[in-house]
Amino acid sequence: MTQRFLDPQVLAGIANLELTAKTVVDGFIAGHHRSPDFGFSQEFAEYRAYTPGDDLRYVDWNVYARADRLYLKRYRGETNTRLTILLDRSASMGFKGGYKGDAERRLRKIDYARFLAASLAYLAHQQRDAVGLISFDDDVRDYVEPSSRHGQWLKVLYSLDRSEPGQRTDFARPFLHFQQFLQRRGIVLVVSDFYAPAEEVVNTVAPLRHRGNDVILMQVLDREEVEPRLAGSRVLVDMETGAELEVSPEYAAGPYREKMKAHLDELQKRAAGAGLSYTLALTDQPLDEALRRYLIVREGRP
Repeated sequence: MTQRFLDPQVLAGIANLELTAKTVVDGFIAGHHRSPDFGFSQEFAEYRAYTPGDDLRYVDWNVYARADRLYLKRYRGETNTRLTILLDRSASMGFKGGYKGDAERRLRKIDYARFLAASLAYLAHQQRDAVGLISFDDDVRDYVEPSSRHGQWLKVLYSLDRSEPGQRTDFARPFLHFQQFLQRRGIVLVVSDFYAPAEEVVNTVAPLRHRGNDVILMQVLDREEVEPRLAGSRVLVDMETGAELEVSPEYAAGPYREKMKAHLDELQKRAAGAGLSYTLALTDQPLDEALRRYLIVREGRP
């Protein structure tokens, strides 16, 4: 029953992005029979070391007087996590596959990505974490500074609603912009189809990990991009460059799939080597895997 609420085709029938996110997260949590956070009580949980930018109101000055080191009291429900979502809204994210009879029920990659981003932003909001958003193509198109203030989630949703496919992808400029505004470490979630050389992607993103952030690469692809099925030859058009290529069923079933698999494998391998988390989401799959991966990283488990 829970999976029905995570089915992208069902979610596509919900016009309101706010309701979509609530449906996904509430269904996911109900399906796991437990809340993913500490809870919302103010019961004392543990100490943790102070990091620059932390609120000094929570410093335990008695411990500082004895140990000459700064520690914060961590309370249940006070997780002090920051989630920044970087959403790729380049032209290629507008792709929607589909074969005869099912094309109308398929989602564009950008729509699936917005479902993911809205759901994870809502999850962060429910856990009283700060959340922010950067949407980009060849430049930064929108920026919502991370915050846990009342109404922040609605600001993120408003930005997501405006995130339609734009120009070509350029990871360098948006990530430089993000580093300039990065004041405190947290979780950085990059949602993209990553149509760029794996080495280029990882080399651009990896500096964020060096600053102490947990970085998740969430690759969103249509199944037709991974497992194309052609009844006859087609002319494929690059959505960002306009370049055309005639593809036969034999090429699609053989060399193309091999090249795509090699790209995915290399991206995953290079991400792991740089200490980045990686997961692949296909637009016809339920959203629970994306939420599960986020929680794994958030809770500090490998």
